[in-house]
Amino acid sequence: MCIALFSTAHPDYALVLINNRDEFLSRPTAAAEWWPSPNDHILGGRDLLRPIQGTWLGITKQGRLAVLTNFREVGQAVQGARSRGAMVNAFLMQDKHSTEDTASFAQNLVEGAGVTGVGGFSLVCGKVGQPFAIISNRTPNVEGITWIVQQKGETVGLSNAAFDDRSWPKVNDGETLMKLAVERSVQRKDSKEGLVKELLQLLSTDTLPRKKKGDSWESYVRELKKSILIPVVGGEDMDHMHADELAAGKTDEPVQVPQQTNPTKAGEGLSGLYGTQKQTVVLIDHQGHVTFVERTLYDGAAQPLDGIERDRWFEFDIE
Repeated sequence: MCIALFSTAHPDYALVLINNRDEFLSRPTAAAEWWPSPNDHILGGRDLLRPIQGTWLGITKQGRLAVLTNFREVGQAVQGARSRGAMVNAFLMQDKHSTEDTASFAQNLVEGAGVTGVGGFSLVCGKVGQPFAIISNRTPNVEGITWIVQQKGETVGLSNAAFDDRSWPKVNDGETLMKLAVERSVQRKDSKEGLVKELLQLLSTDTLPRKKKGDSWESYVRELKKSILIPVVGGEDMDHMHADELAAGKTDEPVQVPQQTNPTKAGEGLSGLYGTQKQTVVLIDHQGHVTFVERTLYDGAAQPLDGIERDRWFEFDIE
């Protein structure tokens, strides 16, 4: 997942979250759904490549919400022995009646073994109506945790870099466009459907410079930082790269592409065509009503989806 934007600027919604997940299009992925029991209080998609089946974005009926972004650390393995999605799962899979707050969860994660043995990451987690924590593998201690969504009118973005890295055009552009999208929607007095349409259009903003003949992929991947939507790129020419490298726009050193732990076809999910695979809009109003929309742009065979079949809508009230 390569960009997440959070806003508390809309008068009708306590929180608006939009997200693009960029990946190899062949990576096995389950569409958003209510998870099987005993975790049937969790709504989200799942990554099927690793046995833990972690998610990059999920929300619970109790109002816990978590989002994950990966980033490439120079000099470190691009993929650790432990799944980063497991951290999202750990936050969402807390007992339905748990009273543990976000600060306690974050402290246990940072001070325990929770951030060791994984690749670079940022985890945004929190409970609706309360501040959200940003935890990363760089967080030294509980005092180093960043808190967002703390006041009305806030709009913040995060991509495949540290939260305080303001060098990414897609993040700066995303924050600006998010503010404008909310303002336009309010002025027009859009319906919920109109607001979702506006936000999906934002997530489809494509400002990626096109690769020119003679450009190397190693230099071209740096351009991916410039576009909110990543159109389909790559193929066999990028088979030696890892998704974390592409997402972070870094090729600082050669890396070994790891083998998947439950392969179905050789190389599936770790090579081939790359781009924005899924788009998500989450609206949470002041009464705790949640609207969760996931749009799938490509199927597992990297074929584009059109029409209503690509959208999944869920609505529920936080308990």
